[in-house]
Amino acid sequence: MTAVIDRPKTTTGSARPSKRASLRHRIRRHWTLYVLIAAPVLYFAVFKYVPMANAVIAFKDYNVVQGIWGSPWVGFEHFERFFANPVFWTLIRNTLLLSLYALLAGFPIPILLALALNEIRLRWFKRTVQMVTYAPHFISTVIVVSMAILIFSPRVGLVGDITGFFGVPETNYLGDPGFFRHIYVWSDVWQTAGYSAIIYMAALSGINPSLYEAARMDGASRLRKIWHIDLPGIAPTIVVVLILSVGSIMAVGFEKAFLLQNPLNLSQSEIIATYTYKIGLLNADFSMSTAIGMFNSVVNLVLLLGVNTVSKRVTGSGLW
Repeated sequence: MTAVIDRPKTTTGSARPSKRASLRHRIRRHWTLYVLIAAPVLYFAVFKYVPMANAVIAFKDYNVVQGIWGSPWVGFEHFERFFANPVFWTLIRNTLLLSLYALLAGFPIPILLALALNEIRLRWFKRTVQMVTYAPHFISTVIVVSMAILIFSPRVGLVGDITGFFGVPETNYLGDPGFFRHIYVWSDVWQTAGYSAIIYMAALSGINPSLYEAARMDGASRLRKIWHIDLPGIAPTIVVVLILSVGSIMAVGFEKAFLLQNPLNLSQSEIIATYTYKIGLLNADFSMSTAIGMFNSVVNLVLLLGVNTVSKRVTGSGLW
């Protein structure tokens, strides 16, 4: 009696058609989703990724007549010029101090605001506070700076009137370099804290209500509940926001710094973003400004990767 051995059938030739058919089926079935995602993908491809190729002018002596690809190569000459510039360390110091100040002041306040709003039981009061704190986010930066100029004006400003009532001599706050960072950071906190708290409010709403019921039955106080339930529940969100904030620490906002800047406070208000604008657009040195911007982006990328790695090892949470 002979045994019959079944040989496995080769499916290499039929696997590819089946995968292609499955792909066509998925596209045909969910074509509306692919159409919906096509617009943002096209936007990022055209306005974000394609322009990145023009960053090559950082390594060229760019000439408008010769064009981007026709201009001669100069290697790292523009980077060396920037590093040798006497204002290099001043720009780095001003940018880092302003960014760190904004991070230390602006990062915890939205968390505290979200935790406080989560404890409010009166709906009308909670909605009122939310509206009052969210509204400044929708005010233009130009308007915010104009308000700051009026408030801190040495003659007609509200701050001058209040300090003058107590006998404090008249002070030009916007012209004093020592006050620039304080005005910049705390006006930014006022404008963005309420809107930034939304993401933490959303994270708090996803916490299991049974945890609160168990804490109430155990007689836990509000502070205990916040410490042992709320904060651990939003910890992953806090870590992600912190990573993104640290990753953009060198990309401090240009618009507000430039609008608050004047010749009197230039020693502390001149940052990388404003200097790049002056070199690139006012002096028409496009290669130099591109090199400065590329240096700034590389530093931000290194910070982002470093903070994400540390966060993954310490807390287990990260961007990827």
